[in-house]
Amino acid sequence: MATNDTLKRYLDAGMTLVNMTQQRAEAIVKDLVRAGELQQSRAQKAVDEIVERSRKNTEDLMKIVRREVRSQLGTLGIATKDDIARLEAKINRATRAPAKKTTGKKAATAKKG
Repeated sequence: MATNDTLKRYLDAGMTLVNMTQQRAEAIVKDLVRAGELQQSRAQKAVDEIVERSRKNTEDLMKIVRREVRSQLGTLGIATKDDIARLEAKINRATRAPAKKTTGKKAATAKKG
């Protein structure tokens, strides 16, 4: 269960970084402007940077989660869609073996019988 706890911690930490809406970013920037930490002229650029950083963090977190899920599925031996598609293609190739041509003698024998 240690892996699940680690994954949960990553998700919890990530959610605080990635769940940044435009409105929340604007509120943070307004607070910074009021406190004198940021000039009003830079406010919109700061909002855009915060939202962009949040989007990038979301993408990065999703990559980590996908990689971990693939790893766990591999450890458990569960087939993925790609695994199944490869097997289906292999089966299709094997069942599409060229049909054997009937020779004249066999065809004539078949007609008699």
